Amino acid sequence: MFLRSPGSGPPVNSFLRTVLFTAGLLILTSPAANAQQPFYTDDADVTDKKKFHLQISNEYDILQRASYPSLRQNTSVFELDYGLLSNVEVGIDGPLIAISNSRIITPATPFGPGDLDFHVKYNFLKEREGSRLPALAATFNVELPTGNQREQLGSGLADYFLNGILQKSLTKKTKLRLNGGILFAGNDTTGEIGIKSRGTVFVGGGSLVKQFTPKLDLGVELTGAVGGNLQLQKGQLQFLVGGNYQVTKKVSFDFGIVGGKFNSPRAGVQLGVSIDF
Repeated sequence: MFLRSPGSGPPVNSFLRTVLFTAGLLILTSPAANAQQPFYTDDADVTDKKKFHLQISNEYDILQRASYPSLRQNTSVFELDYGLLSNVEVGIDGPLIAISNSRIITPATPFGPGDLDFHVKYNFLKEREGSRLPALAATFNVELPTGNQREQLGSGLADYFLNGILQKSLTKKTKLRLNGGILFAGNDTTGEIGIKSRGTVFVGGGSLVKQFTPKLDLGVELTGAVGGNLQLQKGQLQFLVGGNYQVTKKVSFDFGIVGGKFNSPRAGVQLGVSIDF
């Protein structure tokens, strides 16, 4: 699932421009996102051959004031991945969306499935101990307009998205991941969250995750997106703090806290579970 997330605002101040410029560098220079929750930044790993990987997550977001009369959004995402070959993964995912609107409009709470997404991921270079080279992978996504556009649950557009993924171990317990991709057509919305104008969108981000105990990983992430017109205040900027707790060898509990500007959620919380089988 690539980065998705409402409205434009006043000109940004110099500090915010610096932050956005940093995010822009990630977008334009990092080689990008069917993420391993709770992070939107994808990793270079793929599901083992002939094995399945299931991710279920629920994110509750407070929307930006510019999204009014829409106030809040709850998004449940179901993703199933399959190891087709030793280095190739295919997958399908789709959201179930509920939008809480002000009483001034009807329906007050549109609810239903969003757009369905298919992806293929290829890990063409693995990281090796003693080598300075990072792990590299790429994904290609096609998202079909299966959500109800009239109720703002779907974009009404077919999306085509190409990503690059770079992953490097800084220490035995700390990993850096960088993503950068291009949405060639469509838009990157999920319900009320995302850049609604159609056309080219540049997406990027980075995460730093550390293993604190054999069962607990914690990390931070910065992700961003900007349309082809490069108007930053109409793009996305999002920060996430979260991690995973390994309940069993094949099951993890995933959690994150989200904050953002522009077309990202103002604030949110994400909970989920990941299962290998």
